[in-house]
Amino acid sequence: MLFLRKLAVLPVIVGLASAKCECGYSVDIDNKSWTFTDMLESDLVHLNLKQPGLEYGELGWAPQQFNVSKTAGRGPHGEIYSVDNVKSNIIGDDSVFTGDGQNGGPAGLQLLVGGSLVNDMVMVSEVATANQHYTYGTYRASIKVTDVPGTCTAFFWYFNDTQEIDIEFLSYDFNRNNKSFPVNLVLQSTESAQAGHDASGTKDFKKVYLPFDPTADFHEYRFDYVPGKVTFYADGKELAEMTGDSVPTTSGHLLMSHWSNGNPGWSHGPPTQDAISTVNYVKAYFNSSDAQRKSAYAARCTNPASPEVVCAIPNNDPTFFFGHEDGMAPGQTVYTDTSMASSLIVTASRWLPLAALSLLWRMMSS
Repeated sequence: MLFLRKLAVLPVIVGLASAKCECGYSVDIDNKSWTFTDMLESDLVHLNLKQPGLEYGELGWAPQQFNVSKTAGRGPHGEIYSVDNVKSNIIGDDSVFTGDGQNGGPAGLQLLVGGSLVNDMVMVSEVATANQHYTYGTYRASIKVTDVPGTCTAFFWYFNDTQEIDIEFLSYDFNRNNKSFPVNLVLQSTESAQAGHDASGTKDFKKVYLPFDPTADFHEYRFDYVPGKVTFYADGKELAEMTGDSVPTTSGHLLMSHWSNGNPGWSHGPPTQDAISTVNYVKAYFNSSDAQRKSAYAARCTNPASPEVVCAIPNNDPTFFFGHEDGMAPGQTVYTDTSMASSLIVTASRWLPLAALSLLWRMMSS
């Protein structure tokens, strides 16, 4: 084996020799085992998405830059999605996963909503995956939500305005006096589009009250998307299940956003001070719709009955990443920076092609 050392920030495609997990990653959903072929793991405590010179989506995610008018966003204010409002607050020690980052405050990817208007628009933030090949899978993010009232923090899967899976936190709704902390679970569908893109009156909207304060610490929020069903979780405990024709039927991409437009029916606000929601990690284990990824999977998974070719996905473990382990990410793209590259063991045998990155851009409004 040899150690891969790199001078620039680049994704690594891990080879196949002496590898495990060749046939994918498994999870139990409703007492049935599902195996997914591909993964995207983003250790945002250590992965710096804001390094100078990065190309769009070079580390799997791309900070977004676009404007939404108040008419398009259906609020009293427009929104300016700015790459400057996305900040990587990393920890330099790769063995440490908790504590303050280099910028102060909890380590992770910081998504900012500004406390001052600019030309009657709110400064907001969003990152998106560069690929739109995410189909059925289990999607997880560890998030510490802002405690500043008047914003919406969202982790979601998106194809279009009628095929969308949302986990959304409205900080205005939090009430510490009675320990009321709701999360909104949504499938945007044809029905919600016909209601003016307001899903709150549809069967595919559920407001669930969490048994903890999401602003006090990081918690893992997850949705499992399989044919005909989406199941939502917090810290591994099921919150809700949605079925039927509103469940998406295509591939999409992942996004994380933090925004406000002053809409009194949703985000409220805008906040009068800067508000930060922080993402500790994202872990996506999924089936890819990309033809190259499908061919790569067929090439490496030649004996699915062999031991250790399918690896069970741990629940709610902030320090475990298959991509950090020797031989547990065969054929997968492992995004890493220079400091982590020096300790990443890669086999020098057979290499698999990286699927082409497609530039995707979405004007998101709820």
